[in-house]
Amino acid sequence: MARAPFELAGTRIPPGSRAQIDVPVAKLYTHAPLHIPVEVVHGRRPGPVLLVCGAIHGDEINGVEIVRRTLRLASLSRLRGTLIAVPIVNVFGFVQQTRYLPDRRDLNRCFPGSEVGSLGSRVASLFREQIVELATHIVDLHTGAIHRTNLPQVRAQLQARPETQAMAEAFGVPVILNAELREGSLREYAQSRDVPVLTYEAGEALRFDEWAIAPGVRGVQRVMRLLGMLPADRRRHAPAVAEVANGSSWARSPIDGILRPRARLGTRVARGDVLGRVADPFGNAEQEVLANADGIIIGMSNLPLANEGEALFHVARFDEIEEAENAVETFHSDFETRQEL
Repeated sequence: MARAPFELAGTRIPPGSRAQIDVPVAKLYTHAPLHIPVEVVHGRRPGPVLLVCGAIHGDEINGVEIVRRTLRLASLSRLRGTLIAVPIVNVFGFVQQTRYLPDRRDLNRCFPGSEVGSLGSRVASLFREQIVELATHIVDLHTGAIHRTNLPQVRAQLQARPETQAMAEAFGVPVILNAELREGSLREYAQSRDVPVLTYEAGEALRFDEWAIAPGVRGVQRVMRLLGMLPADRRRHAPAVAEVANGSSWARSPIDGILRPRARLGTRVARGDVLGRVADPFGNAEQEVLANADGIIIGMSNLPLANEGEALFHVARFDEIEEAENAVETFHSDFETRQEL
């Protein structure tokens, strides 16, 4: 018996085919229509429905490139199940190169949304009804905020269900942050429906970071192989074992001034280590930024200008710190090796 077509936003995609769909979302002041771009790859054989989406925050563009490269994979010709690829969810923010919607709302705090609410609530409602509710599994792609960069990491609530942890481990980045859910986020909504969901965080907003993009593409492939959507690739070695961080905290600027960082992304630190120094332009007033926990730096500010209390270094805490350090070093070594090939 032939597999049924897949339907999204009124478009039917026959098995063994793919289609690009523009989902109407709103209109600009000029009355020009705005659409969420979607590509569906519907395999000939049954399997999971995986949603891979980027740019829920409009300035987080690494995910856009991860989706583009994923859609170019030759192995998709042998796909089991269905891939829903959405490179840009927040089209308003993407066009304006900003994290937010025009009403300054964060789309990733608006789920499940409402058809009669704010702009953010309406966009969330449309994305949920037309796309999200079709998915059995989700990979949500993010970066650090503007002027902040993140070490490649997966965020998930691991105790939610075993499949979520299996997906997180399969993704193949050095750090898994066992993160609590944020109210109104896509991750919270999906988990409330018992849908396994991962958030991949890597790189900086408004930048293409190859060291974040390439592992993201490989991570999506690994999740698809885990789910049985793609055939196993026996030629590739298994990713290094990721270490789970059960908490994290930010080291903040003690004064207003200009930051001179000493620590780097991925560095192992001990509580009380000097991560950097903040001084006024003349150097008359200067204070140290100290690590407030033992751990690994998984995020940091790239902007030297700092206000008092500003988050500068994000430190993840691990039960086995040496294993976490080794995981980061192995990840960097593997990336450099691949770049040389």
